[in-house]
Amino acid sequence: MQHNIHPHYNTQNKHSISSIMSTTTTTLVVGATGATGKHVVLQLLQQKHHVRAIARSKQRLLDTLNEISPNASEEYAAFLTVTEAAVLDLSDEELENLCSGCDACVSCLGHNMTFQGVFGKPRHLVTDAAKRICHAIETNQSKEKESKIQMVKFILMGSDGVANPNGQDEKRTFGERFLVFLLRYLIPPHRDNETAAAYISGKTDNPNLEWTVIRPTDLIDGSVTKYELLPRPPGSLFGDGVATRSNVAKSMVDMILTQSLWDEWKFKMPVLHDLN
Repeated sequence: MQHNIHPHYNTQNKHSISSIMSTTTTTLVVGATGATGKHVVLQLLQQKHHVRAIARSKQRLLDTLNEISPNASEEYAAFLTVTEAAVLDLSDEELENLCSGCDACVSCLGHNMTFQGVFGKPRHLVTDAAKRICHAIETNQSKEKESKIQMVKFILMGSDGVANPNGQDEKRTFGERFLVFLLRYLIPPHRDNETAAAYISGKTDNPNLEWTVIRPTDLIDGSVTKYELLPRPPGSLFGDGVATRSNVAKSMVDMILTQSLWDEWKFKMPVLHDLN
């Protein structure tokens, strides 16, 4: 099985520092105050790249960034633009404006693990947001001259509990398939993640909209360490490794800024594990 190890980049790594983008990028981050999204925002800012964040509360986002890195909101203020809104409440025009000029769009949206968050509306938050962002990107591209159409990277945060729709994951055991069946019909967020992955995997008609779905294993809090990206889940669906949210964010930032890494995983759904 292929193991691709991506720690902090240096000249000894497969994806060398020479392949890291030297120009400043602009990334739209949806779910910016979430447990993973906040790390995506901060890590991009720390490398002096522009971030457009969509958050219900700008102050909450700034406070969250400061909790991770003191004075971050002041230090990186010139690189951060925050739109206070729920992404599904934005008009098409507003979302198109936010996507315009972006090199990448990242969705770290998820359902709050409360009764309302799991069973209430919007039940299709992740899927609907992915559809609207992709539509906004493509609407912008349709207005550009053919020779100047900007290629955009779309990164969706998923889960290793969601099978790759291409059918290339290892076949799950009967017990695992039964559990997924129950999750699909009893826990709406799981079905939402499956539907979002299926939608993104079908986006093959536009060569200027490239995508990947990062599928972390069991999520935990923790600092950035080394991680590995695998083409499919390596073992059991139950308890096979962990992934820190900051490492999930790191993988997304690495893909945005390192073209060779992006070329390796675009149009794929890599599974992320921490390396001990």
